[in-house]
Amino acid sequence: MSRAIRGSGFPLGIFSVDGDAPRVGAAFEGSIIDVSAILGDEVFRAPSLNGFLTRGPEFWQQTADAIESAVSTGTAQREDAASAVLHLPIEVADFVDFFSSLVHATNAGNILRPSSPGLQPNWREIPVGYHGRAGTVVVSGTPVVRPFGQVKLDGLRPQFLPTRKLDVEVELGFVVGVPSELGTRVRTGDFERHVFGSVIVIDWSARDIQAFEAQPLGPFLGKSFGTTISPWVVPLSLLKPLRVPAPERDPEPLPHLAEAESWNLPIRFELLVNGEVVSRPTFEDMYWSPSQELAHLTSNGASLRTGDLYASGTISGRDRDEWGSLLELTANGAAPVTLPSGRRLGYLQDGDVVEVRAWATGADGRRIDFGVAAGTIVPSREQEG
Repeated sequence: MSRAIRGSGFPLGIFSVDGDAPRVGAAFEGSIIDVSAILGDEVFRAPSLNGFLTRGPEFWQQTADAIESAVSTGTAQREDAASAVLHLPIEVADFVDFFSSLVHATNAGNILRPSSPGLQPNWREIPVGYHGRAGTVVVSGTPVVRPFGQVKLDGLRPQFLPTRKLDVEVELGFVVGVPSELGTRVRTGDFERHVFGSVIVIDWSARDIQAFEAQPLGPFLGKSFGTTISPWVVPLSLLKPLRVPAPERDPEPLPHLAEAESWNLPIRFELLVNGEVVSRPTFEDMYWSPSQELAHLTSNGASLRTGDLYASGTISGRDRDEWGSLLELTANGAAPVTLPSGRRLGYLQDGDVVEVRAWATGADGRRIDFGVAAGTIVPSREQEG
């Protein structure tokens, strides 16, 4: 993980060593700083970041300053990251997944609805999204069990089978710290007051289950059997200096979705299957930004809760080697992806190891590392009885 820029914060997560109690740690130069040893507050001896998150931006900055001071004076207690166990960093309250890449939305529409326009008429007006299952969000390293579901085969009634089209989507997630009151709206300019930071997200997708169930409603069981996140939450304070201009939006968003300042970010990703790079998506050209997604998420007065997680949806760039899902990379008519090993990549097989890495480069040239989100595909569990 990266060295922090002074006064800008550290990636935070939950760790344990030698079976001791999980507690809050900060990632620093390949080691983990025990935050509870620096600050005596019980909030740092908890098995999740939720208590810390709910305290808000002023406390977040005070914590970052205290860690920076301990690092500078050499008094920080450091643990070897290689010997630590990393845990799910938050208790997930709600999970929402968006659909914010113009390239991905167009690609997916053309693949899934070949007889209709690729982009639906509402897509440029609102950040389209759906609710997922908070209880199936897991930390990196957790095995991904191939799900069963109703799959429609040609000329037959649907059958209850293990998915044959297990996909991965590369995404960026955002972690809510400060809640909002039911019946109020959070504006785009209030993004930093509510969101602490971001994580890598792998949205596992069973495309054949999704295709049958999503008529006429949206994703459900084909998307909710598992979502993997990275163990470190990278604070917005580290990312804010890196912001880049938003892409042109046509038509102009309605006033409640307008941004005074862009929150598009130049974050780079790598998608790997069995250690081989499949694609390198980039986040900076996403059509809808995280501040707009938060505003839309609460535009009907829905409240935020500490531990809410929302994701960007698949990150896909203009070029094919920047596409963030196997759906796009293996679509009919596309040249097959051949890995250096010689394997022609299709949907995921049992035993495949998927990794997503992400990083950004600071203004001073230092690397801001998001770490890795990873999962190994394991066979379906047959139902007993």
